[in-house]
Amino acid sequence: MTSLEELCTHLPKQIGADMMALVEELYPICRSITGEGLRATLQIVRRTIPLVIHEVPSGTAVFDWTVPKEWNIRDAYVANSRGEKVVDFRRSNLHVVNYSVPVRARMTLAELRPHLHTLPDRPDWIPYRTTYYDQSWGFCLRHRDFLALKDDQYEVVIDSSLEDGHLTYGELHLPGQQEDEILLTTHVCHPSMCNDNLSGIAVLTSLANALLGAQRRYSYRILFIPGTIGSITWLARNRQGASRIRHGLVLAGVGDRGAISYKRSRRGDAEIDRAVMQVLRDSGAQHRILDFSPYGYDERQFCSPGFDLPVGRFSRSEYGTYPEYHSSADDLEFVAAASLEDSYANLMRVLFVLESNETFTNQNPWCEPQLGKRGLYDNPQQRADWGQIRLALLWVLNLSDGKHSLLDIAARSQAGFGAILGAARALEAAGLLRRQL
Repeated sequence: MTSLEELCTHLPKQIGADMMALVEELYPICRSITGEGLRATLQIVRRTIPLVIHEVPSGTAVFDWTVPKEWNIRDAYVANSRGEKVVDFRRSNLHVVNYSVPVRARMTLAELRPHLHTLPDRPDWIPYRTTYYDQSWGFCLRHRDFLALKDDQYEVVIDSSLEDGHLTYGELHLPGQQEDEILLTTHVCHPSMCNDNLSGIAVLTSLANALLGAQRRYSYRILFIPGTIGSITWLARNRQGASRIRHGLVLAGVGDRGAISYKRSRRGDAEIDRAVMQVLRDSGAQHRILDFSPYGYDERQFCSPGFDLPVGRFSRSEYGTYPEYHSSADDLEFVAAASLEDSYANLMRVLFVLESNETFTNQNPWCEPQLGKRGLYDNPQQRADWGQIRLALLWVLNLSDGKHSLLDIAARSQAGFGAILGAARALEAAGLLRRQL
């Protein structure tokens, strides 16, 4: 079994390229919150990790919500009187408003226009729109193409079905030394958009694959779920089991070239919040820390007051802040293998911090113990960073009172977590620290 420390220091070769290849494979699939596109996506992920696929029937009550009817689509288009398809689902699955009801009709442009959606300020992009909980229909198209439409009779076809079926999600449980769990989850419901959220699917798949062969202190709960209704459904079905979650992360938009952003949990100072902030500070790279708000991705369900789970959100560019968000411009060019790899590496470091964060008690707390006679004070090799190592030893000794964890000490001392962990290991080996059980 591989340690998480090894996974942090030795990234798999071609990990970024492998994640990008998964994004490319999933890109053409028309996904939604239910249906065959979502199932096909989970089956592709299942080739890499042993997901358990759950099917929850339409009409199932999940707290204040109801599992919706299942939506599937085969074809859709708008054709002019000459039979030319001016909007064609087969060219882009964003052309149809997601969850549109079946339509077969002829209508004038005036009748059709209220059902057409564009981005006037981005005339070459197709917007992404949904009508999940409203029995409606529509098409999305480039504003440039919209302006070119003539007064004409149009054939309008949406060959879809909205029937009783199932909501589908994938789950993987990896037992560890403890029953306490780390939750890692991502939404899988969006059609052809790469950052939101094929990037989350690709990174979480790679993380799960690495964790399969890793030594695990915590157990891991890994979820691939449709947004909002998926997390609500899982929580409704796992109301008691959710209490085992000690730390959690929602992965969304982790493939663009922007700096990493982290949204704190509702608690604001949970261990997961402090672990992510420590890792990002240690990285030295630009990043943003955001306060919790009850708007966003699935973190708002896990952080709802009835559960109040310590779950934050890990992203790069914040949703809705980049022009490409929820449009056809969120394509294969918008994400980068290097960004996927950087997100993976930082997330693995967060997991390592959580797994390594323990609390110790100083076994010689009356004044500073003599480190020299234990070989901990002088460095015969005269390392350039020996002063920092020595200071880390002193910080760990001083704050190891059974109340402060290694993460607390790293934050207080402004030292890197690796330095504090190394000091604790050396002091424990010298008999100066005792690990809290």
